[in-house]
Amino acid sequence: MPSLLLIIFITELVVQLVNTLGATTINDLLWRIYLTLPTPLSLEFAQQRKKQKEYLAVRHELKATSSQDEFAKWAKLRRQHDKLLEDLEKKKASLEAARTKFDRTLTTTRTVSTRGVQWFLPFWYSKEPMFWLPYGWFPYYVEWFASFPRAPMGSVSIVVWQWACTAVIALMIEAATAALVYVAAKQSQKVRQPVPAQSEKKDS
Repeated sequence: MPSLLLIIFITELVVQLVNTLGATTINDLLWRIYLTLPTPLSLEFAQQRKKQKEYLAVRHELKATSSQDEFAKWAKLRRQHDKLLEDLEKKKASLEAARTKFDRTLTTTRTVSTRGVQWFLPFWYSKEPMFWLPYGWFPYYVEWFASFPRAPMGSVSIVVWQWACTAVIALMIEAATAALVYVAAKQSQKVRQPVPAQSEKKDS
């Protein structure tokens, strides 16, 4: 049943990656990617950035204008400033609501596609063998544990396969993290290492 083996492995891999990177980090990355797509929301976000630039320019000009010496110009700039600020607040509220909905959808999808699969598949396929152990190679207690809880004796159950995937993936992530930390530390040492001063020439 290779397809089920692969589904379990991919599910556990996604769960471990989410636990390692963090759901907030993943949501932020997917949100930035989503805003680059040609959608109405990305257009609204671009309009907000454009309006924010206009607001900052008007605000800068307003601060540079005297309300006593140039009252007419100051009053016009003040009206523009207040109107742009009001529009920005509305767009900010709209984008924040969209982001909240986006995060909620991601969380629901991630939970169903990972935690839901983690619970449903072992329950539904608890009696199905994932693969068979070589006959006579292992003692009875090993075969019993491998078939836990309800798979045929001599086979590996979906629960044990799930445990094995989780353990192996966790070790792989820890090893990769340790390797990255080691490489980063080596690079940092190279950067901090002082350049040896040239030895002074001896007087002949």
